Amino acid sequence: MDQSALATLDLIARTHGVLYVAGIVWTAFCFAHVEIAIEGKDGWAGKLPTWRLSPKNPISRLLFGGRPADGYHVWMDLFILSMLHIVYAFVPYSLATELELFAFLCFFTVLEDFFWFVFNPAFGLRNFRKEKIWWHRKQWLWIAPSDYYFLLSLGAILYAAAQALPGGIM
Repeated sequence: MDQSALATLDLIARTHGVLYVAGIVWTAFCFAHVEIAIEGKDGWAGKLPTWRLSPKNPISRLLFGGRPADGYHVWMDLFILSMLHIVYAFVPYSLATELELFAFLCFFTVLEDFFWFVFNPAFGLRNFRKEKIWWHRKQWLWIAPSDYYFLLSLGAILYAAAQALPGGIM
């Protein structure tokens, strides 16, 4: 490989983390606005014409932490997971890439959810409190839903593990 190619690969490797974070922030920002346009003031698909399971249903407990599983969130999550995996049309499968994708999903989920409150005219940052958000009320810990702490920790572990393995996207 010539010096120019090596310099390009070095630049990509050094900027990967910045681009990764920028990608998370941008996609979370955009998707939060899509959800605000769809849900309005009624979070957790409260007024959407979709099927809904009881919060006590095992699927609701397993996949949504006791919030009611519904058609909107199941299909939305499957769509996001599918879009992330489109990367395999361009790069070969690797465990490192898979770990980065799931780390991205963890970080994206927290930030998109938080942005939904921040940018939603019906909520705003001042209303980001457990008494104002019925679907997070049972899982609230200190200043945020407990899901945030879990997903941010899991995302950090997955991302660190991906960087320790050969064969990632970069």
